[in-house]
Amino acid sequence: MDQTLENTGDSPEERGDLSATSPHWKAGPFRVRLPFVHYRLEWPDYTQGLLMCAVDLAAIPMMVDLLGMPFEVALAVVLLNGILYLTHHLLGDPVVPGWITPAIPLVIAYCETFPEGPERVHALISFQILLGVFSVLLGVTGLARRVVGAIPPAIKAGVLMGAGIAAVQTVFGEGGEFETFPVTISIAIGLAFFLMFSRHFSSWRERSRFAAQIGKLGVLPAILLAVVVAPLAGEAEWSEVEWGLIQPDFVTLWTDYTIFGLGLPPASMFLTAVPTVLAAYIVVFGDTLQANSVLKQADRVREDEDVTYDPDRSHLIFGGRNALMGVIGPDVAMCGPSWSAMLVVITERFKEGRRAMGSLFGGAGSFRWGTNTGLVLMPIVTLVKPVLGVALALTLLIQAYVSVRIGIMEARSQRDLGIAGVTAGALALLGAAWGLGVGVLMCLVIYGRDFFRGEDDGTFAESPE
Repeated sequence: MDQTLENTGDSPEERGDLSATSPHWKAGPFRVRLPFVHYRLEWPDYTQGLLMCAVDLAAIPMMVDLLGMPFEVALAVVLLNGILYLTHHLLGDPVVPGWITPAIPLVIAYCETFPEGPERVHALISFQILLGVFSVLLGVTGLARRVVGAIPPAIKAGVLMGAGIAAVQTVFGEGGEFETFPVTISIAIGLAFFLMFSRHFSSWRERSRFAAQIGKLGVLPAILLAVVVAPLAGEAEWSEVEWGLIQPDFVTLWTDYTIFGLGLPPASMFLTAVPTVLAAYIVVFGDTLQANSVLKQADRVREDEDVTYDPDRSHLIFGGRNALMGVIGPDVAMCGPSWSAMLVVITERFKEGRRAMGSLFGGAGSFRWGTNTGLVLMPIVTLVKPVLGVALALTLLIQAYVSVRIGIMEARSQRDLGIAGVTAGALALLGAAWGLGVGVLMCLVIYGRDFFRGEDDGTFAESPE
């Protein structure tokens, strides 16, 4: 079956099925939903967000190393990005937004070709603004769904699987988080996978109220465990909890790291950034596929609420975020369309029914309200600061599990799987641009005139749709 990202908007409205469309205010392509007005606060997701802000904070070491930012300046960037995370569910995009994680190594490598200082900052600024404008144009013209929908299933599968493999390499490769936290990551990811994906725990949760409550917390128990295990294993210092509110340095950010103090990058720098922008967009395309597949699975289970994914609307939102952050606070982690790991965590609870979660928008929104609350509270920031690397590893490995699983299900035949495997390997080892090139070449050689259609040999009895 041909799987595309069909731009159906709020399809139940168009069909006249108003019961499935959650309350909202219509504003052009957007569907505005406000907390306490259109959805209830989901406390399990809000509580989880309080400590999962550790993953957002994990961007700080990257900006300190790449740009020489002081901690308080990088904290200001993370806070600005955190606020913009809220725009997705508020404007009708039923996702948990996050970084463009697999593209981070590509962006770091590109920026490191420039000397540290204003020139390197300009390189990041020009890249992020260009990526944002490109994404917005795709959304405005309606080309986003066509670009994604035109990709052959074999290449879709390869990009998703390659993103998963790259995430695993980031954790376990040389210089990865596993070198610093081998014991803590092993224990924490074991607990997280048991709570999220184990059949035994799923069965136990159906029989035990205690297990059901633990299951609602997603990866929060794993983060709390890491805070204790890391010092015991000698892999981190004990948290020195401080009280009060954070003190981000916006003044230095805007005078030393944005166009307000440095001026606009030269036009030549925007041209230089084009190949990296295209490579990063390939990864964005993979995140878009993941979000679409995960939400389709949730939509099949919960017929009481429409959670249709609109790629054009999503492109408008995350493209606007990137363009704005490129102006007010360039961020090496970038502004992605979906945080795959947490989207899976929240949709899994959403599938349990209305009593578990009233609305997916409420779950996604509550989680992001929670992360923003955690970011401004010094006790939360200082509690998780020693295990930021563990939090990053958790989200990368959960993303890897989901990426590979969904990627395989995108394939429609055994030939698709073969093409996907080679494409994934090229993407993980050589980068996104090489991975796409290999996938295109193999589809041309193997399918010829059926390049876009591929084949369906019945290998998969059930389509991922």
